[in-house]
Formats: sequence, structure tokens, C-alpha cells
Amino acid sequence: MDSTTVVIITLVVYKALLIAIGFWASSRTRSEEDFFLGGRKLGPVVAAVSYSSSASSAWTLLGLSGAAYVLGVSVVWIAAGSFIGMLVAWFWIAPRLMAFSRRHDHLTLTEFLAHDTSGGLRRAIVITVSVIVIFSFVFYVAAQFQGAGNTFASTFDMSMANAIIIGALIIMFYTLLGGFWAVSVTDTLQGLLMAFTALLLPLAALAEVGGVDGFVEGLRAVSTPAQLSWTASNAGLLAIGVIVGSLSIGFGTYGQPHLLVRFMALRDERAMRQARVITIAWYGVVFSGMCFLGLVGHVLHASVSNPETVFFVLTESLFTPLLGSILLAAVLSAIMSTADSQLLVAASAIAHDLGLGREHPQRKLLVSRLTIVGLVLVAVLVALFLPEKIFSRVLFAWSALGAAFGPTLFFRLVGARIKPGGVWLAILLGFGLSVLFYLLPNTPGDILERLVPFASGVVVLLFSRQRST
Repeated sequence: MDSTTVVIITLVVYKALLIAIGFWASSRTRSEEDFFLGGRKLGPVVAAVSYSSSASSAWTLLGLSGAAYVLGVSVVWIAAGSFIGMLVAWFWIAPRLMAFSRRHDHLTLTEFLAHDTSGGLRRAIVITVSVIVIFSFVFYVAAQFQGAGNTFASTFDMSMANAIIIGALIIMFYTLLGGFWAVSVTDTLQGLLMAFTALLLPLAALAEVGGVDGFVEGLRAVSTPAQLSWTASNAGLLAIGVIVGSLSIGFGTYGQPHLLVRFMALRDERAMRQARVITIAWYGVVFSGMCFLGLVGHVLHASVSNPETVFFVLTESLFTPLLGSILLAAVLSAIMSTADSQLLVAASAIAHDLGLGREHPQRKLLVSRLTIVGLVLVAVLVALFLPEKIFSRVLFAWSALGAAFGPTLFFRLVGARIKPGGVWLAILLGFGLSVLFYLLPNTPGDILERLVPFASGVVVLLFSRQRST
């Protein structure tokens, strides 16, 4: 069989398995809590790996490796920022959010952010949060569909439009079937495949380049001084801006609804402790693997038309069609594991938080599923008619959500009482500044876009605390 036939067979089998999981999960989905939180029965392996794969998406396998190819060794600060954000999330946020959401019976992050508010301001917070989630996820999901399009276009003689539509339909189908259980179990399968890829492909590339010595010598030969510098050849305040701005990517972690719901769905504290260890191991393998892949890819292929395709270039040059098809499935896994989680959260924002279909529980599930269909359609249109680099689009949505919701999350979890108007203003300011700085020219490390909006929300909340009586 030729390589195209092998890839098609592998992908068909893989997609059939995902759809089968969706049918299985549908039998476990009987209530709104089941659909959005899996009945709060998430075990450690599913929680850890589904969290990790949803956090990473196409931006890690394609975007991060592409950034390493272009930026050189300074990309390590971006990976470090993501890793630190994960540690804070699992060790500080997870235990507190799990307990808080159970105590107050919260099903969504919106309910948590609007906690202890009432009247018109509560409605304003709920609407604002829901609109921000839907707006950001349209661009986030569109980036995943672009990744799917790149994958198919690199493998088959298929137009980008057809590739995006096929990937979107598969994701939509199994998300509609089983809700949170389908998303979490399929994300776990996909996350394991991503970790396998992040080990195998870099090791094969290292062997091809002649081991560690060959890699170091080759990198020096093909790289510019900026690519060999830990600060991209910046010094003084500019160097600090590169490091702090890149590390600040971790702030986005604290406002991602599709990640935080994993903490709300955890079975118990024992599952949470076990999940931490698994998540740390997964992050270590995947993020270090993709950073190295971009660097060694530059050594093996000094010129690539699109750096975000270096993953495919190495796969094609290093592996047989069968193994290469498995690695391509891993890219699609990364894409789907994030897109499905975000579709589910967006559905919860409309059906549960905004109260559409509240008259009957089954009507809420119907509204949720219709929301998923609508969001897929809009995201496909954005991917087709407003193309953008995957890395850039994901980082915008990631930073905007973190700046909008992260400050309030921390203040709520430390027990601070905040005036409802302050919460609303912090959310609006964090998101608005993220959009503004995204539209302005880049700064070193994009420090304005990643740090200033989050810090501004914190300042607003500090001045909005209610004094204890």
C-alpha cells in the first residue's frame, strides 16, 4: 500500500474508535451535571491526561515546534511559563476550586465567577463572561480547525476547505453524543498518543542528526546569533521583557474554563493528588519534546516554507508510512482534544449560564447540542475566511481568557469579598486590554498582551474589596 492509503486506513480506524467512545458516553449522560461535569466522578488518569491534552492542542505540536524553529533557544521561556502555570493550577487552584464548587453546587466557571452576586450586576457578569467565552472560543476552535486543515493538506491532495470541514464534523459528532464523558475519555486517548509522539519523533530526529554532539554543532551552524541567545539577542530591560513576557503565558492558564472544569469534576482529593503527578510527567515530555523538535528540525531542514509544518516535514523524512500515519493521528488528537472541550464549555455558557431552555432539563441538553453545532459552523467560517497563524490565534484567546477571569478566580479562592461592580469591571478591563494590545505592534516577549491586562484586573479587585464588619 502507498503512504496515502495507510494514512487513510489509520485515521478511519482512529475516528471510528472516537465515535464509539461517544456512543458509550451517551449511555452515561442522563442529567445536566453528567453532560457538563461527568457527575463529578473524574478519576486521576482521565483528569490529568484530558487536562493536559486540552491545554496543549495544536499550538504545542505545531505552534510551539514552529516557534522553536524560528525563535531558537529563547522559546524555552514560553514552555517554562506554561509549565509554571500548570503547577500553580494543580497545586493551588485545584483543591480550592474542587471544594468551593462542590460546596456551592457550581456546574460552570461562570457560576463561580458570579458567586455571591445578585440582581442586575449578577446578570451583567453572567452575560459578559458568556460572551467572552463564546467569542474567544470561536477563534480558539478556528485555530484547531486550521491545524486539522494543515494536517490533511500535508498528507492528501485535499483542499483546505474540505479538510477543515471533515475535521469539524468528526469533532462535533462525538461531542454531541456524550458530553463531558465523551470529551474526557477521548481526550485521554488523544493525550496518550500525543505523549508517545513527543517522545518518539524527537528521539528519531536526534539519532538522524548524529546524537547530542551532532545536534549542538548543527544548531550552531544554521542558527543566527539571536536564535542562539536565551534572550533573542536582547539586553537590559529588553531582555527582561522577553523573559517576563514569555513566562507570563502561564497567567492564561488561570482563566481557561475548559481546564478549570476538570478540577470541578474530580472524584476526590486522592484522585487530585495522583493526577498532579501524571500531569507533571505529561507536560515534561510533551513541552520539552516539541521545543527540541523545532530546534533539531532547523538543523535537519534549514529552510521550511511554513515553520508550523516542521512536524510534518520531519515525520515524512524520518518514518515509514505506517508509523507516520500514527503521528499524523497524534496531531489530529491534539486538535480535537482542545476543540471538543471548548465546544462543551461554550454550550454550557448558553444553555446553563444564560438560562436558555431552563424550563426543562432535557431542553437544556438540546440547547447545548444546538449551541455546539452553531459554534462549529462559525469557527469553520473564521478558519476559512480569516486565516491566521495557529500560534498567534491561540495565544490571543489564551491570554484574553486568563486576563478576564484569572484575577477574580484567585480573589474568590482566597476568600476575599469583592463588590460585584469590581468583578464586572475587572473582567471587562482584562479582556478589553488583551484585545487592544493584540491589535497593537508586538512588544518584547509580548509582555503588554500577556501581563498588563491580568495585572490591571488584579488592581481593580484590590480596590473593590468589601471591608469586613
